Amino acid sequence: MKDIVIEPWLVDETTHEFFIPEYIIQLAEEVLKNYDLSVQNMQIVTTKPDKGGAIWKLETKSGPKSLKLLHRRPTRSLFSLGAQEYLVEVRKARVPPIVKTKDEKSYVEAGGKLWFVAEWIEPLTPVTKDLEGARKLCYALGEFHRLSKGYVPPKQAEMASRLHKWPKNYEKMITKMSWFRNIAKYYPEMPASPPLLEVVDRFEEQARKGRERFLQSSYVEFVKQGTAHWGLVHQDYGWSNGQMGADGMWIIDLDGVAFDLPIRDLRKLISGTMADLYKWDATWVREMILAYHEANPITPELYELLMIDLAMPNEFYKNMKEVVYEPEIFLNEQTAQLIQTIVETDQSKWPVLAEIENDWKGVG
Repeated sequence: MKDIVIEPWLVDETTHEFFIPEYIIQLAEEVLKNYDLSVQNMQIVTTKPDKGGAIWKLETKSGPKSLKLLHRRPTRSLFSLGAQEYLVEVRKARVPPIVKTKDEKSYVEAGGKLWFVAEWIEPLTPVTKDLEGARKLCYALGEFHRLSKGYVPPKQAEMASRLHKWPKNYEKMITKMSWFRNIAKYYPEMPASPPLLEVVDRFEEQARKGRERFLQSSYVEFVKQGTAHWGLVHQDYGWSNGQMGADGMWIIDLDGVAFDLPIRDLRKLISGTMADLYKWDATWVREMILAYHEANPITPELYELLMIDLAMPNEFYKNMKEVVYEPEIFLNEQTAQLIQTIVETDQSKWPVLAEIENDWKGVG
């Protein structure tokens, strides 16, 4: 087993929903021998076959636990494991505590990946899909960001930071718009190509204007304050990774945490929620920002950057970027309908952003 390297695996119509290769199951059993746990049942609950990751729920004599096979590089996984320990042990945050091995380590390395066991928090229930639920999610996110400040990664961990990447990300978005246009021109017969060509100029212009505003913002000053000042972003926070427990909101699945400006998580949560509503709603956006602000105060300068990021064509970009991989499959009828939905939702965004643009003037 020592020479085994875990690779992504194939799933198809012949495999069941959570299929995992047998050699990885055997590795999982080997990993568990490092823990002082009496495992009574082991059930796979999530897989990432394209990346080589998985989560099992364990029933043990000392209560339910989770066993996670982290798909990232071991040095990158060390960063997130260190963050999880810091949040639990130093900041007393509501994130699942890590269970130590028999020799007091936080993880086991096997198959070229890191594995770890954490407490399985019960009960956890999703918040209601309404404005009150959105408020709870945003407050918990602000609390998470505030408590993550001061984290210092272990020396052997690689630094995970997106703080300096904002300019590059905006430039990449503009560049990819050209790619979308060229691909649609190359496949004119595909159903989604005409609607894509019809709207790509509009979204590219939004991205260019956003980038111009961004260059005039306080971003450079924010970066000078350093990573520890801003703390960690979750990167995958939403209606499933923030859940209500017996004593308040818990935040789970911290595998992708990285240093960044905290409003990035908030922007993604707001724009994703508006996409789910199929329209932008000023009351929702205001209340979500206010709930976040109660837990982790937003300055007028940071609010301005949040407005700039909300104005970027994030949903269009997020949903169209897959076109570069398999355009002959992606540019189908379903994508044509998706473009129409994105355009209609985007039209409702601008009156909302105009309405809330000056909400933070004079604050602080």
